[in-house]
Amino acid sequence: MNKLFYLVIFLISVWSGIEHLAAFAASISTGLLKAKQDAEAKGYVFVTSRDEIIAKAKQEGKLEELTFLGVEPRKAMIDAFKGKYPFLQVHAEDFSGTDQYQRFIGELKAGLVKRWDTAHISNHAYFEYPPYLKKFDVLGMAEQGVLNIPLQTIDPNHRNIVAKSSVVALAAYNRNLISGEKVPGTWEGFLKPEFKGRKFAVDIRPNSIANLVPAWGLEKTVEFGKKIAAQDPIWVRGQSRVLISVATGEYALYMGANLSTTLEAQAKNPTKSLDYKILDPVPVRPSAAVAILASAPHPYAALLWLEFQASPEGQKILDKYGPADGTAFVPGTIQNTMIRGKSLSVMNYDTHENLEDWVKKIVEAYGFPVAK
Repeated sequence: MNKLFYLVIFLISVWSGIEHLAAFAASISTGLLKAKQDAEAKGYVFVTSRDEIIAKAKQEGKLEELTFLGVEPRKAMIDAFKGKYPFLQVHAEDFSGTDQYQRFIGELKAGLVKRWDTAHISNHAYFEYPPYLKKFDVLGMAEQGVLNIPLQTIDPNHRNIVAKSSVVALAAYNRNLISGEKVPGTWEGFLKPEFKGRKFAVDIRPNSIANLVPAWGLEKTVEFGKKIAAQDPIWVRGQSRVLISVATGEYALYMGANLSTTLEAQAKNPTKSLDYKILDPVPVRPSAAVAILASAPHPYAALLWLEFQASPEGQKILDKYGPADGTAFVPGTIQNTMIRGKSLSVMNYDTHENLEDWVKKIVEAYGFPVAK
C-alpha cells in the first residue's frame, strides 16, 4: 500500500513538472513571438533562433569586414573568431581616419558599397550611417537571449549598432615633475591657484569635458570651461603626441587624456615617468561602434562577428592589444574594473547625439584657443 501511494505521488509530481516545463517553454515562445512582432512592426528583422543564425552563416561561409583594429589585435580577433566558427573565411581591412570615413559615407549614399559586411561607425559621422545599415533587431535578440551581447553596448535608438569599446578620461602626469599626491583627484581641482599659468595641458577639442554634461549639466560644464581658460593652460592637440611630451618632461600634467591611449604611451615609456589618476566624476562614453551594412552579402556571419567582439573572449583581446580597449559596460574588463564604485558621467546613446554641440559650446567658452 505504501509503495503504491508513493508511486502515485511520484507520477503526480513528474506530471506536474512536465506541465510547468511546458508552461515555461510556452512563455518563452510567447516572449520571442511578441519581440519578433514588435521588431517587424518597426521594420526590423528578428531571428528567433541562434541555431538559425549559425545555419545561415554556414551557408554564407564568409565574412568581409572593415575595422579600425590594428594589425595585431585584428589577427588575434579573427583567429579567435575562426576558432569558434571554423566554417567561416574572414577577410578584414583597415578602416580609420576622418577622410576615409567621409569618403565611405559618400560611397554608401551612392550605392557603391557591395563587398563589405560590417564597418566601424565613426563618431564624427555617426548619425549618417543608420539609413545604410541592415535593420537587424540586435537589441531585441540580445534581450531575448538569441544573441549574447551586453545590452548596454547596443544603441537602443537604432537597435543595430554595437559599441565594443568605451572611452574613459583621466589626468596624465610626469611623476618626476609632480607627485601623485599633488595631482588633482577631481576636475575642479585644476581650478586651484597653484595650477594657474601654463601648469597643465588641455586639448583644444574638449570631448572629455563635454562628457561631464550628463553628471554636471550643460551650464555648469560650460562655466567650468571658462574657468579652465582663465587658468591659462597650455593648449594642445593630439593625445598621443601630448602624452609623449608628458613622458619626456615637456609638460608635467595633462587634463582629459584617454585611458587606453595613456596606457599605450605608458607601456612605451622607458623611463616609467608617465602615470595617471582617475578624476571624479569619471567620464565614460561608448566608442568603436560597429554595425552590419544593408548591402552586406554575409549578414548572418556578421551577426556572429558583432556578438563575438562583445563577448568576454573578444573583450579580453581588445583589452590586451588596446590596451584597455574593452568596454566599461562589460564586467571583468580593465575599464569596468577601474571605474567600479566611482562616480560616473556616462554619455549614453540618448545624449551621444548632443556631443558635437556640447563640444562647440565648450570651445567657445575656452575662447577658441589654438594649439601651441
